[in-house]
Amino acid sequence: MFKAFLIKYAEIAIKGKNRHLFEDALVHQIKMALKPVEGEFSITKEQGRIYIEALSEYDYQETVTQLSHVFGIVGICPVVLLEDEGFEKLSEDVISYLDARYPDKHKTFKVNARRARKDYPMESMEINAELGGRILDAFPDMKVDVHHPDIMVNVEIRKKINIYSEILPGPGGMPVGTNGKAMLLLSGGIDSPVAGYMTAKRGVAIDAVYFHAPPYTSERAKQKVVDLARILSAYTGPIHLHIVNFTDIQLYIYEKCPHEQLTIIMRRYMMRIAEHFAKETGSLGLITGESIGQVASQTMQSLAATNEVCTLPVYRPLIGFDKQEIIGVSEKIGTYETSILPYEDCCTIFVARHPVTKPNLNIIKRSEEKLAEKIETLVQEAISGAETIVVEP
Repeated sequence: MFKAFLIKYAEIAIKGKNRHLFEDALVHQIKMALKPVEGEFSITKEQGRIYIEALSEYDYQETVTQLSHVFGIVGICPVVLLEDEGFEKLSEDVISYLDARYPDKHKTFKVNARRARKDYPMESMEINAELGGRILDAFPDMKVDVHHPDIMVNVEIRKKINIYSEILPGPGGMPVGTNGKAMLLLSGGIDSPVAGYMTAKRGVAIDAVYFHAPPYTSERAKQKVVDLARILSAYTGPIHLHIVNFTDIQLYIYEKCPHEQLTIIMRRYMMRIAEHFAKETGSLGLITGESIGQVASQTMQSLAATNEVCTLPVYRPLIGFDKQEIIGVSEKIGTYETSILPYEDCCTIFVARHPVTKPNLNIIKRSEEKLAEKIETLVQEAISGAETIVVEP
C-alpha cells in the first residue's frame, strides 16, 4: 500500500540560515541507512519535509527499522501521495485509504487537514468537516472523536496531497556528523555504549578505544566489545575501534603503585592513550560512561583526578543518570543483552579490595613517579601495537 514515507524532524526546523546544512546532513544519513535495504529509493526535500519514495519493490519492515536508527528523525509516516484532482477525488481516495488500512470499522477518528498550499479552494476547517462527513457516510460504524481518536486522518495539501494516519517514532536528536567527532572509551559494560549513543544523538560522530588485557581477559571479552560497537554503529555509522593491549601497563602499575590507587592510576593512563588516538584522528573530545558516585573511580574527587591528565574535554553524558535509567536506555538501543554477558574486561580484573574514593592528586602524582623508569616505553608500545578495525552494522 505504501510507496512513500514522509519524514518529520524537530530541532532542525528551528535552525537559522544554516538549516539547509542540517537538512542535507539528514538526507545523507537517510541514504546511508537505506543502502542495505533491497530496493531503490528517491529522497527529496520540500517545505520542512523530507520524502522517501520507493522506485521499486522494497521490504517495508526493514526500511522502517533502518529509518528508526537515524538521528534527526522524530517521525516516520507511511504516506500515500496523490496528485490534486479535486475534492471529490480526494474524498474517494481517503475513503479507499481507510477501507484498506483499517478492516475493523468500529473505530473513532478525527480528520486533521493542513493546507500548506494556499491556492487550494477549501480552507482547513472546511476540509475537516466535509471529509469527516464523507467518512461517516461511507462507514456508519465509525464515530468522530476530536479529543482521543483511534485514527488521526492527516491530510496535507502540498505540491502533492499527503494522506497518512500513523507516525512511527524516530530517535530524535541531530544528524550524525553535524557536531564534530569524539573518541569513546568503550568497555564491555552497560554504561559506555549508552554514553556513545547519547553523544551520537547530538550529532557527534563516534570512534572508540577498547583496552584489552590478555591473558587476563579472553578473546570472547574482546569480541563482546566488537559486538557492542556493531550494535552502536547502527545508529552512529561505521566506528573505527582501536583495540589497545593494556596488560603490561596494568602489571607494571600493579607492581609499583599502592593497590588502593590502582583504579585511578590505570584510568589516568587509559585517558592519556585514548587522547592520543583522539588527537590523531581529529576527535574534539573524549566520551566516558561515568556517572557520579556509581563506583569508587566515579566520585567527584576521582573524576577530577582522571580529568587532570587530559587536554581535550571529557564528555560524560550519563553523569546524572542512576543505574536503572542507564539500563533502560541500553535495553531500548539493544546493547543490554550483550553487555551482561559474563566476559570480564580489564577494568574489572585489576580492582583493589579497598579502592580509594577521595584520591589526593598530589599523592597520586607521587605514586606515578615510581613508574618513571619504563612507563613511557610501555605506553608507546601499547599505542604502536594497537589494532584498529572498522565496525559496521
